[in-house]
Amino acid sequence: MEDLLVSSWCNDRAVPETYIFPPEQRPGKLIDVPVGNNIPVVDLGVHDQTQIIQQIFEASQDFGFFQVINHGVPNHLMDDAMSVFKEFHAMSGKDKTIECSKDPNKSCSVYTGSQNYAKEKFHLWRDGLLHLCNPQEKYIQFWPEKPTRYREVVGPYTTEVRKLGFRILEFISRGLGISPGHFSSGLAENPILLVNHYPPCPDPSLTLGQGKHTDPSIINILLQSEVYGLQVFKDKEWIGVKPIPYAFVVNIGYPLQIICNGKLKGAEHRVVTNSNLARTTASFFINPLDEIIIEPAKTLVDASNPALYRSLLYKDFLIKYVAASGNTRALEEAFSNSTE
Repeated sequence: MEDLLVSSWCNDRAVPETYIFPPEQRPGKLIDVPVGNNIPVVDLGVHDQTQIIQQIFEASQDFGFFQVINHGVPNHLMDDAMSVFKEFHAMSGKDKTIECSKDPNKSCSVYTGSQNYAKEKFHLWRDGLLHLCNPQEKYIQFWPEKPTRYREVVGPYTTEVRKLGFRILEFISRGLGISPGHFSSGLAENPILLVNHYPPCPDPSLTLGQGKHTDPSIINILLQSEVYGLQVFKDKEWIGVKPIPYAFVVNIGYPLQIICNGKLKGAEHRVVTNSNLARTTASFFINPLDEIIIEPAKTLVDASNPALYRSLLYKDFLIKYVAASGNTRALEEAFSNSTE
């Protein structure tokens, strides 16, 4: 695996043919995509809870994306986490592979492209570190020991981000009019940390760090670096998400779209690369347990508002999600009640 990691071979090489996307999927000239403050920013530090609920709900309806500031995760912890994530991806491919091979059940892994690398038609320009986070006392033994601070920094970091996730889900629940504890019964008990690294790319117009997709999580809480790369698809055009210091980017995943019966939308997004700068990000995916049923909340379904989506176990959702490659249209066909 270490020889396949993009960071192991990308210096002073043209983009290999297997990384060049078909013309209709390429990002093209990145200057054609506006980058600005058009993604809603929600201040979680204000005293008016009703205002926070309304802002999150409207952002989740209109964009499926928003940024949060004054969220309670200490700035120094965000800095330390990003520093240690960058240190990890700066290690040799061999060391990264060794550090992520401790658990025979593969609760921690490092990979390149996607987890389906061998079967991909086109590879993504990224390396990823992925590991389970809950219960922390079970999985931390399998996390990297190098860099030496990894566990002592990432442990508290994931604990704080998980707390933030539950706050955000409570706001979303109240906006939807469902029980504030709706997401405390297994729907948010399987968080996963994914640290993506996008090395500099000789021609960003040809390839992607991540293709157009919707996330298979309830929500994702993203720590961006200072380097731009995230784009959201809205109203048939791409919008660049400007990094804001000490903010988290939050996006709605497709399972939440099912749970809220289509009131909120799982947002389509992608990642573009940079010709000069590496970009490192950390996604904290809040996921259900495998045996939890994903279905529209019963309080949102009645004779006037029938269930738009079928019920299924989360593990079965993931099988269909992988088959659909995260494509929104394919997901609608797979999960819509109208296909029955």
